[in-house]
Amino acid sequence: MTATVTNPVSTDQQAEALPGYNYAFLDEISKKAIRRSLLKAVALPGYQVPFGSRELPIARGWGTGGLQITLALIGAGDTVKVIDQGEDDSVNAVNIRRLVERTAPDVTTTTETGTATIIQTRHRVPEQPLREDQILVLQVPLPEPLRLVERREAETRRMHGEADYSRMWVALYEDIVQNGRLTRAAGYPALVNGRHVMTPSPIPRWDLPQLHMSQHLSLFGAGREKRIYAVPPLTSVVPLSFEDYPFTIEQFGDRACARCGSTTSFLVAIPNEDGSVEYSCSDSDWCYSRIDAQEHGTA
Repeated sequence: MTATVTNPVSTDQQAEALPGYNYAFLDEISKKAIRRSLLKAVALPGYQVPFGSRELPIARGWGTGGLQITLALIGAGDTVKVIDQGEDDSVNAVNIRRLVERTAPDVTTTTETGTATIIQTRHRVPEQPLREDQILVLQVPLPEPLRLVERREAETRRMHGEADYSRMWVALYEDIVQNGRLTRAAGYPALVNGRHVMTPSPIPRWDLPQLHMSQHLSLFGAGREKRIYAVPPLTSVVPLSFEDYPFTIEQFGDRACARCGSTTSFLVAIPNEDGSVEYSCSDSDWCYSRIDAQEHGTA
């Protein structure tokens, strides 16, 4: 099985700056308000902090929460990486990266995980472990983990305040009874710092262990729901599970990436024109880095 390797997005070309806009698009008062919410979120790991979500030139539900966090944090000397489901060259990632380039000319953008100071992502955590000097910003469509068991906002806030997560446990138990195992694939609920249950964005189960006792700061932004929450460095993130039905990550058997041959990364299925299916690394930078290392004999 062969696959054509396409070059990743070039980081040498900066988009033309937009005149007449405030630095990083948002006004300074909005940035300060977002940073205050971020400080509270870091102080209370997993707690959903309300914030005044602003209007952006992208639709709500397409990353406005994560983008507002990124725009409130970036400054001269920062290097920003934007990925969508692991890809650097998806439409959403390219447009968000272009907005950063055009409104913050002294901020560099990159497709390399290792050189970024801020990584904004949707649906994935980079395969490469992040350092303590890096910040991971996750776009979140639905921040409330209890929404599937309780529709009333006032009741979910009460349940969080009293640490009453019994209905969540019942929902997981019902999943096992009906399907014989825990089937929730993305946004799997986890207990943060032994106190608040959170949904870690729609990342796959594969990525959840990377948040546990990590070196980096993880920030979660939901623009449509107007919520911000965080997982500080060296904070426990424990997936909810039962002793006889432990939490497990996705298994790909003997499948390997058709481009780089990796068997240790999260793989996605890519259909071919002839009806066959091949698998590729979801994290494009991880894949290209492996290919480069193989070509130079350093793999």
